[in-house]
Amino acid sequence: MQPIFAVGDIHGYLDQLHLALETIEREGGTGATTVFTGDFVDRGPDSRGVIETLMQGQAQGRPWVCLLGNHDRYLLRYLDFLAYQDRRTSRPLYYTDPPIGGDKTLESYGVDVDVRRWPEDIHADAHKAIPQAHLDWIAGLPLIYETQDQIFVHAGLRPGVALHDQEQSDLVWIREPFLSDTTDWGRVVVHGHTALQAPEAYVNRINLDGGAGYGRPLVPCVIEGRKGYALGANGRRAL
Repeated sequence: MQPIFAVGDIHGYLDQLHLALETIEREGGTGATTVFTGDFVDRGPDSRGVIETLMQGQAQGRPWVCLLGNHDRYLLRYLDFLAYQDRRTSRPLYYTDPPIGGDKTLESYGVDVDVRRWPEDIHADAHKAIPQAHLDWIAGLPLIYETQDQIFVHAGLRPGVALHDQEQSDLVWIREPFLSDTTDWGRVVVHGHTALQAPEAYVNRINLDGGAGYGRPLVPCVIEGRKGYALGANGRRAL
């Protein structure tokens, strides 16, 4: 059984990403297959650094799989349309509003997001500041990664819908009815998106999002079959 390492929502915390990568290397070496379940940007101070780190690792041949998260998609849609609002948010929010945290992402690219500036000027500066290579990388991120024993996705799956018929918005945004559903998908679903105090396993899924986007530690995990283990300084902890 080939173990797969996995990292939940990073949200611009480059220092936490480096710590997670060091932990994974100690456990599995530099050739360890690792799945990152999305939300690389927003809220934290260095979204640019996070994207550069992941892009460089893949370019160097690391077996890293990076999935699209709702925040990553939000950045692309904001650049397409200044006033974009996603209907899946809990209330009307713009990308640069603090609850979304896009202002921190733009700052990491050197954009002045002072609230006294015209939004149109901030938007124009963002277009100039963010490298096209970064945007192309985000736009090309897959939504799902499958193995014999696992289905990796950012947010979850809509119950009652076949895997190949799942909609993108559900894959990157869904909470209910996924979180309370006990459907056996034939494999464990490994996801992030819904922040907890620490990664946790359920009857049919493993939630990797330990709340790094809210200042909590980014906890890397290893998935073996349908079982997950959190990795830390003291070794493994069964989820």
